[in-house]
Amino acid sequence: MHDDASPFFIAPHRFDAVDDDTGPVLDRRHELVPESGERVLGRHRLDVAGYLLGPTEAWHRWALPAPVTLTVTDRRMAYVGTGSQLALIGARHRRGARMPGLVSGQIRWQWPSRLELLPAAAGRPARLLVVCDALRTIQQPALALVGPGEQIDELARRVRRAVATFRLTRPELVDLSPPERDVLSRLALVAPHATQTRVILPGSLPVEFHSRDDYYRPRHAGQLAYGAASGQR
Repeated sequence: MHDDASPFFIAPHRFDAVDDDTGPVLDRRHELVPESGERVLGRHRLDVAGYLLGPTEAWHRWALPAPVTLTVTDRRMAYVGTGSQLALIGARHRRGARMPGLVSGQIRWQWPSRLELLPAAAGRPARLLVVCDALRTIQQPALALVGPGEQIDELARRVRRAVATFRLTRPELVDLSPPERDVLSRLALVAPHATQTRVILPGSLPVEFHSRDDYYRPRHAGQLAYGAASGQR
């Protein structure tokens, strides 16, 4: 994927050009093929879903009905599932919504603006929201990673360190002020507090939605209270 291309969370519901070839490259076992010099940090088996966050509410836009394999590297997170059909929630069906084979997506580390950790509660697994800022709107696309509390806690620590290190070591890609560098240095080196549920990631680049429909599509049944979706009390 080109460094100046916006991320997509899942085809065909993505935020870059529909017909390009910037998705994750997979091998015959449907595992991510690392780029030259890219290091794999871990793999997880969990559920994923897509949200659109507003100032006070969050809308559940899509979900995958089966778990995926998530690969975390020093440059991105990428996931892949097989034999699934994209479950659209409150969204208009687009061409190709039925996915007969692989379902994949990725987010490179220049894009996330914050992480929201929702601890496991009675009858509900833990959830990590990877939130991006978007151009020309206050709404924010977010990828939800859902699984057991211990696994999601480990994943949150791994992602925050990976994002911070990525941005600190790429001054040609991410322009950081001295205070932002200090914040990222702490994120890369210091373990998070046990009660910390929100992590701001300085130096993020905004994404741009693919079409006007992504900005203005009507909201309905998938709506959630933002406090519940963001970990606010």
